[in-house]
Amino acid sequence: MPTEYSADTVAAARSLQTYTYIYASAATFWTYDYACSLHQELAFLLQSRWTKVKGLYIVTRYAPFLLFVGHLYLNFIPNNNPDKCQLINNICSCFSLISVICSECFFIIRTYALWNNNKFVLVAMLTAFLAVIVASVGVLFTATANAPFETSAIPGITGCYQSAGSDELFLPFVLLFALELGLISLTLVRAIQSWRTARNPLYDILLKHNIFYYACGLFFSAVNVITSLFLHYAYNAMLQDFQLIILAILATRMHLHLWHVDRHIHGSDALMLIPLTDVSSAGRTG
Repeated sequence: MPTEYSADTVAAARSLQTYTYIYASAATFWTYDYACSLHQELAFLLQSRWTKVKGLYIVTRYAPFLLFVGHLYLNFIPNNNPDKCQLINNICSCFSLISVICSECFFIIRTYALWNNNKFVLVAMLTAFLAVIVASVGVLFTATANAPFETSAIPGITGCYQSAGSDELFLPFVLLFALELGLISLTLVRAIQSWRTARNPLYDILLKHNIFYYACGLFFSAVNVITSLFLHYAYNAMLQDFQLIILAILATRMHLHLWHVDRHIHGSDALMLIPLTDVSSAGRTG
């Protein structure tokens, strides 16, 4: 890059390029995953009954697509208007929230099922979940409003970044980390309680899926807390949406797998979806 630009300007431009590469890579990965699971997804969409869980699946599956459209537009289209950057970023933040809320709902339902429809567990999970959502929304939009967006002064470098004032954006990931730590604890307690008596393949799948999903969530949340606190320019947000995309892929992939396993076990005449009541009954140890 030309030497007439300051070191700060060059560093900001490089962060925008890295941010763009990560989004392009994530979009490619999401497209590849979609293509690989298309035949399974079509079978599920065409043969399963229409229920709330199926609607939840569709929203979880396709919210990242809208997120990619917004961010890739922001990252690749030349734009020197910080206000437009903030508007598009707010729209993308809404899609991010929808994606993570739907992904977590899948596993709150599954944890509730593992606990045999225990109302106390359900109330505790929903209360914590709502508290995390409300607090995260407040922090996210307040920080975005208070942190100005900037574009690169170097020609040919597209995209926007928040220059300062966005340090508190690590808080939603701390809250998400705490929520998933609580949920994985419930799953592990349930696994310890029933490991000798459970002999149901669907029950085993639920346990393994829950533990793997929460472990991934905990790892990415910790990484995003670190990057938000210690990195600057566009680097501090480069993995935030990547976490949400991975969680959405895991949630939908695991639901497809559970549906196909249930269909195989119960035959072609089985229910074409495992709604909440059927998941919970599968989790019971008779």
